[in-house]
Amino acid sequence: MLDIYAGPTALHKIQQEGLRPELFDTILGASGGPKWFVLAGLDRVILPEFFANTDHTIHCIGSSAGAFRAACMAQADPKAAINRLAQHYSHTTYSDKPTAHDITQSVYAIMDQMMGPSGVNEILTNPRVKAHFIVARSLGLTQFEHKALQIPGLLLSAGLNALSRKTLKYFYERVVYSTADLHIQCPAHLPSTYYSLCKDNLIQALTASGSIPAVMEGIRNIKGSKTGMYRDGGIIDYHFDLSFAHQYHDALEGSHQTAQTLTLYPHFYPKPIPGWFDKHIASRHPHRSNYDNVVMLVPSAEFIDNLPYNKIPDRKDFETMDSTQRIAYWTRVLQETDRLGESFLNAADDENICNKIKPLCF
Repeated sequence: MLDIYAGPTALHKIQQEGLRPELFDTILGASGGPKWFVLAGLDRVILPEFFANTDHTIHCIGSSAGAFRAACMAQADPKAAINRLAQHYSHTTYSDKPTAHDITQSVYAIMDQMMGPSGVNEILTNPRVKAHFIVARSLGLTQFEHKALQIPGLLLSAGLNALSRKTLKYFYERVVYSTADLHIQCPAHLPSTYYSLCKDNLIQALTASGSIPAVMEGIRNIKGSKTGMYRDGGIIDYHFDLSFAHQYHDALEGSHQTAQTLTLYPHFYPKPIPGWFDKHIASRHPHRSNYDNVVMLVPSAEFIDNLPYNKIPDRKDFETMDSTQRIAYWTRVLQETDRLGESFLNAADDENICNKIKPLCF
């Protein structure tokens, strides 16, 4: 039902200590829009139950839909926030031909429900769970809203990306908005700019992280940041080819040694895709070294085959299904994924879990 993959260092630590929450200080959330629904059952238990009896700092890092999930996890009641996001996102409806403005306004409506009256303040003041939203600042033609300029810029950046991911720096700048310090290491040498989240920019930054080019409006001039147009963080960091330099002070069993920590990564696929433009480049995989200390939680092929339509949700469902059919399908998936959450908690208690963990498949 749930496949667990681990890099060599992560597997070694689990062999020594078990699948203990104290080993992890980072949770990753990938871009992917409605694909996220298949992970909702995991999100409902990871912070509220798996980490329930720990008190160390946890960094929730995401782009696009993953940033929305990070915003939920950093609220006072993460399970309630996840359920609000799932409910309102899954019931979104559009006209037959929605404009970029229409779709952007619907995202604001979803966010308003997800945040509730105090969500922004809860994220900013959470003493333990730190939120990090990855955004792409658009450069050149990609900064323009008019599709006659934006789309050629997207096509040019996609074409050069096919030659090398390093060329993305001419079209996009990675920007990270955080409630705590974060250091990203990127093998493609794409630079990162860091800003602090505050009341004046949190909604702007979060919306920008999910602002799909040519589909939604970008967010211009985020407060406290460089002037410019900000768009979907998944353009650069779709499923991540990054490492995160985190260490925490391990006080377990009276120890005061600094321990290298692990990253927990619930993901829809066993093979991450580095950037948005890499989806159709079969040879483009993340560097294995960046997943050395990562544990991936992935719905099994058997679980997906037993979902309606034998697949996980995606944005094409808006085009191929009417609203009634799509909402019923997405609601069923959101219910079925609770079994993945149960499977993960059972795995964490399994003394023989190491025999069931798989090596990375990329």
